[in-house]
Amino acid sequence: MIRGLLSVLLVLVAVAVSSSLAKPEKNIAKRGKRIPQTLSRGWGDQLIWAQTYEEALYWARAQNKPLMVIFHLEDCPHSASMKKVFAEDKDIQKVADEDFIILNLVYETTDKHLSPDGQYVPRIIFVDPSMTVRADITGHYSNRMYAYEPSDIKLLLSNMQKAKKLLKTEL
Repeated sequence: MIRGLLSVLLVLVAVAVSSSLAKPEKNIAKRGKRIPQTLSRGWGDQLIWAQTYEEALYWARAQNKPLMVIFHLEDCPHSASMKKVFAEDKDIQKVADEDFIILNLVYETTDKHLSPDGQYVPRIIFVDPSMTVRADITGHYSNRMYAYEPSDIKLLLSNMQKAKKLLKTEL
């Protein structure tokens, strides 16, 4: 009787394992699209995001691309509205994908250069491959120089293009 139960159990385990192996992977990219990454945190799942500030600096230098650092909080309504507009804007996504190393952080770094006028969110800072924070690329708020609102998306795109242009003319 015990042999019979063990045989049935063994068959059930073999069937379960073989059926799970036969299922296609859900994360396999279709039609050449990139696999979505959780590092995007909703800012653009098809973009390649750096995991840490140190890694982002390394890739910016290695690929000679500017770094765009986005500071935000998951439960902040201003961050959420900016995230939605950023993720839906095709021009922003295209420029970010092709011309930038990108990093989004939900915590502050120890680098004081990344908060020249305070620690607030959402805040977007540009860093060139020489590891210089571009303090000259700002939004249009005097009390929060690196803040962008959803209505400022065209200014952000313009500032991204400015960061690219300065990279080519200064380095």
